Amino acid sequence: MIEEPSLLFLFSTLVLLLILSGFFSGSETGMMAANKIKLKNLSKKSKYSAKRAIELLKRPDQLLSAILVGNNFANILASAIVTIIMINYFGGNVLLGSVILTIIILIFSEITPKTIAAIKPESVATRSSFLLKILVYIFKPLIFFTNFISRSILSIFNLNAKDASNNDNLNTEELRTLLDESGDLIPKQYRKMLSSVLGMEELVVEDIMIPTSEVIGINIKDNHVKAISIIESTEYTRLPVFSDSIDNMIGILHLKDSHSFLEMLENNKKIDSTLQETYFVSQSTALMKQLREFLSNDKSIALVVDEYGEIQGLISIEDIFKEIVGKFGSAKEELEKEFVILNDKSVITDGNARIRDLNNFVNWDIYDDSSKTINGLVTEYLDQIPQANLCIEIEDYRFEIIEIENNFISKIKIKKI
Repeated sequence: MIEEPSLLFLFSTLVLLLILSGFFSGSETGMMAANKIKLKNLSKKSKYSAKRAIELLKRPDQLLSAILVGNNFANILASAIVTIIMINYFGGNVLLGSVILTIIILIFSEITPKTIAAIKPESVATRSSFLLKILVYIFKPLIFFTNFISRSILSIFNLNAKDASNNDNLNTEELRTLLDESGDLIPKQYRKMLSSVLGMEELVVEDIMIPTSEVIGINIKDNHVKAISIIESTEYTRLPVFSDSIDNMIGILHLKDSHSFLEMLENNKKIDSTLQETYFVSQSTALMKQLREFLSNDKSIALVVDEYGEIQGLISIEDIFKEIVGKFGSAKEELEKEFVILNDKSVITDGNARIRDLNNFVNWDIYDDSSKTINGLVTEYLDQIPQANLCIEIEDYRFEIIEIENNFISKIKIKKI
């Protein structure tokens, strides 16, 4: 006759099973919540446990199957032992035993280990990886069977368990959110710079080009003194040279050749030898592509043309770099003059102001996909030439037209509602 197990043995086994259940619950949370970038950094430091955890996470279906099989096995066996204890030693009150076991499992085998794992997921993942790898090997036949059934069910919904290991790639918006939530881990100036780089994916040349009305260049029909003044005051290393208007381009002057250029200009000699060839780009070219074009072609400045080949503006490699690092120095001072912020947080500017510059300066989000300037936005919204003393609301912003000159907004007040 088989002797009944002692109460001490049953309790000891029950405690062991609860510890196992807690291990499985914690390792599941730790593995699934572990930051793979941190794990990769740990693996580079010759931490084999991190490499093992990364290897296990390559097949999350197998890993989860092993954890769940082990956890269910521990919990079911624990339930059976409690039933035996209650029948043999506590008058057969199985319901009471089940209630007590459920509370114990919830506290000590679920909530507590999962909370610990959520706080330190990488630590739990690396420490549990050794035993989990053994369990994956031991339970392989059972895992294969359960995964076969699971994959069959997932295929009905056009899902693949292997895709779960490929969810580490973040899109631009997710990376931007990650930057915003990084807090003091990344200095503010670097966060702003990285955010600008991410935002460049959505920009085209037209978004940051200098429109023809604002292009500073040298008109050979002007006198020699004016040319000197323009060269001395410019912040760029290259300047467009034209005759009468920018539509009649002659070439690009590099400031290192300015001495020879001015000498020839003063003596009415041909200046072609001192100029570089004009480089044209489309206004719809992606900004990142244009940066690569500048670098690969050893160019620094280009004239921007529309679909009809008409010159719309100018873009330089300096403008792209400014877009990345932000406005600073004299450029920032110019923006402060262009956008006057009042006490009520409204902004006074002119219609020629670029919406993108305004958005960046005061951290607004005025729509600028179709119109690039304030005047263009208001005109498009009204579908007619704006009039003075007119107040309109476009999305979350109020536009109060103060002055009009030559059918153009010369002064406007904008306030976020």
